[in-house]
Amino acid sequence: MGVVTDLAGVIVWTSADRHPGLAAFYRDLLGLPVRTEREGFINFDWQGRRLIVAVHSEVAGPARDALRIMVNLVVEGLDELYGRLQAAGVDFIRPPEIEHWGGRMATLADPDGNIVQLLEMAADTAE
Repeated sequence: MGVVTDLAGVIVWTSADRHPGLAAFYRDLLGLPVRTEREGFINFDWQGRRLIVAVHSEVAGPARDALRIMVNLVVEGLDELYGRLQAAGVDFIRPPEIEHWGGRMATLADPDGNIVQLLEMAADTAE
């Protein structure tokens, strides 16, 4: 029986004119670990799980439906990251708050308008 066993990654498509800003947001502001980078393509990697930001010829402008997909990133030091991103001009949809499951979460939009959640896991829920 065939089954899905893991998540390989997620691709965030953007237009060529917007790619440099979007790549800089994830690479420089969020500090994600770059595995591969070339014109129109950047690949962030966590032990085989990847977030890719790449140019697609059929994509133009910002996200048309920001709620269609949400990128969740696990972070350590949510308050410090929140403060650094705010100082850099990032607008948050939701500031850091405690969740019912014990962890904390903050929500923002990337430069294309895609929703990104920063999750700080509770000690007993972290994996």
